[in-house]
Amino acid sequence: MRLSCGLVGQPNVGKSTLFNALTNAGISAENYPFCTIDPNVAVASVPDTRLQAIAELVQPQRVTPADLEIIDIAGLVAGASQGEGLGNRFLGHVRETHAIAQVLRCFEDENITHVNGRVDPIADLDTINTELCLADLQTLERALQKVEKSAKGGARDATERHAVMRRLCAHIDTGAPARTLPADGAAWALARELRLLTAKPNLYVANVDEAGISGNKWLPQLTARAQADGAHLLSVSAAIESELAALEEPERTEFLHTLGLAEPGLRRLVRACYELLELHTFFTAGPTEVRAWAIRRGTRAPAAAGAIHTDFERGFIRAEVIAYDDFIRYQGEQGAKNRGKWRLEGKDYIVADGDVMLFRFNV
Repeated sequence: MRLSCGLVGQPNVGKSTLFNALTNAGISAENYPFCTIDPNVAVASVPDTRLQAIAELVQPQRVTPADLEIIDIAGLVAGASQGEGLGNRFLGHVRETHAIAQVLRCFEDENITHVNGRVDPIADLDTINTELCLADLQTLERALQKVEKSAKGGARDATERHAVMRRLCAHIDTGAPARTLPADGAAWALARELRLLTAKPNLYVANVDEAGISGNKWLPQLTARAQADGAHLLSVSAAIESELAALEEPERTEFLHTLGLAEPGLRRLVRACYELLELHTFFTAGPTEVRAWAIRRGTRAPAAAGAIHTDFERGFIRAEVIAYDDFIRYQGEQGAKNRGKWRLEGKDYIVADGDVMLFRFNV
């Protein structure tokens, strides 16, 4: 299953412009609320210089990067949890994603309207988070109604579940997201089971203008807020990324150089979403294909094989593994094997980021 990150935010903050630049999808990105009605979905390649380095040694027929699903979701307004605007549809789309990237407008432009008539990313953030909290409280209230009858009957499991729900309700009712609840394994497990919106990992994306790349008056406040909310913060300029997406090399590189940037912000955005989902990469390399595979951190070798094909997980015997650095240092598979750098690993091996792997199966 491909994991997804949803772009959310208030109308006209730059979500669809970022999405367009990211995917070259050409979707609508006009200057009026609810331009995006149904969510737009695209698959973005994850930038990784290691993949190209492996390909240069192996010279395969094709090179396939890891990828990530990015979803552009309609703008949210105050009252969404009560059905305002596209509220119910919006929240349903957010619930289907695995992580949330909240796009926040951090630039002034009198030609681009703001749904609240002013630019205030902290207020926008409060609006979004309040609606997500209110939606989670509704979810918990419905769940409580179902478990209360069992709890009153004295069933131990139901009584414990009821207590955990009450802890979650009390925490979220303060306006704090579920992910900031102090260490409580039972509550976190229940939050994931109920797919609470505020339990999802969050990235705050500050959409700045060109003048705000090196400094922006809202970033210090957003940095502090992200730390308090248990979220990550990334600044990017949707307008600049849109210009870059329309350029060919070497014009793109030259434009980046004039801005003092090492790489497009969208590469940082994709990597940030990738890390937000707690993903990392292993590689397979052969004459037909060099490929990067996305897996959850802590994945064991059979499940990593299953990312390639479910039959490989069922028929897994063992894996041949080499670290990326050794694969490059010894100039590929044969050079590394001559120096004894490949090793055999069994079913309990936890795949490390950057491992180059060959699998053995019963098929």
